Amino acid sequence: MAEQGSRLEKGQALSLYLEADFFDLAAAAHERRMEIHPGNVVTYVVDRNINYSNVCVCGCKFCAFYRRPGQEGGFVLSREELGRKIEETLALGGTQILLQGSHHPDLDLSFYEDLLAFIKKQYPGIHIHGFSPPEIIHFAEVSSQDPEEVLKRLMHSGLDSIPGGGAEILVDRVRKLVSPNKCSAGRWLQVMRSAHRLGLRTTATMMFGHRETPGERVEHLFALRELQDETGGFTAFIPWTFQPDNTRLSAERTTSVEYLRTLALSRIVLDNFPNLQVSWVTMGAKIGQLGLFFGANDFGSTMIEENVVAASGVDFKMSRQEIEDTIQEAGFIPCQRRMDYSPV
Repeated sequence: MAEQGSRLEKGQALSLYLEADFFDLAAAAHERRMEIHPGNVVTYVVDRNINYSNVCVCGCKFCAFYRRPGQEGGFVLSREELGRKIEETLALGGTQILLQGSHHPDLDLSFYEDLLAFIKKQYPGIHIHGFSPPEIIHFAEVSSQDPEEVLKRLMHSGLDSIPGGGAEILVDRVRKLVSPNKCSAGRWLQVMRSAHRLGLRTTATMMFGHRETPGERVEHLFALRELQDETGGFTAFIPWTFQPDNTRLSAERTTSVEYLRTLALSRIVLDNFPNLQVSWVTMGAKIGQLGLFFGANDFGSTMIEENVVAASGVDFKMSRQEIEDTIQEAGFIPCQRRMDYSPV
């Protein structure tokens, strides 16, 4: 059915995920990718993940990066250090920063407004892709504001787009197990709906391989597809695998086959998402390469700096040249892009 181009329903998607031949699933996903993006171009972005703080009251069981308030190793990034990181990014040909942090109990909305204003004043050409939906909701709660008003104020201060972090699995049963202090699935989706309505483009993610069932992975995909039908505001989807080391959540590491099946199903279900990104940061370069034949058309970021996944002991690194070489070795043409997928 997927190969014939008809739109999948939930039951069909789950059957396809569980029962389809591995290579048939790959072929169907790759065919859908080629329909959306004819030709052999594979995009990537040069950016840096900058964590403004790791002090967090959320205490998500899957996170090895955060520190509790008052715990040794907690930090809030200084303006000097932030500026140094941005300057290094620009020197390496970067076009954006991914600005994410924590649920810090003592920083109110004005802190984040001043942070954005500082960046835009000092580095007006940099694109700020920042603050996931749970962060937006936290800012709103700490400052007694409505999340949509928070978005408006952050946009006024320089926010350009929003990453899809904090989605994990958009099913509340799972969220209560792995991130009980984080916002519900419905609130995550509502922040994205509001962002799209205000003109902010966003990405979407899925972290899988912990406490969810295959059916709940499908539920996640369909929740995103429904919102994209409504708003059209998502630019890309990035599924990535939970990394269990150094966390409080025990789980078997997701196999490459399971990752590729999930990637392929994502491309088939999310027929209204223009782009699908591989996760070489969690899976490595070779599986990232294979992902280009399982529906993906984007190789993601150079990740000049990445701390959250690295805290779990997974530390794959690739330079801009290595990403281009990897794409070319797979038979594709690399193209550096911006957040909105326009070429640099």
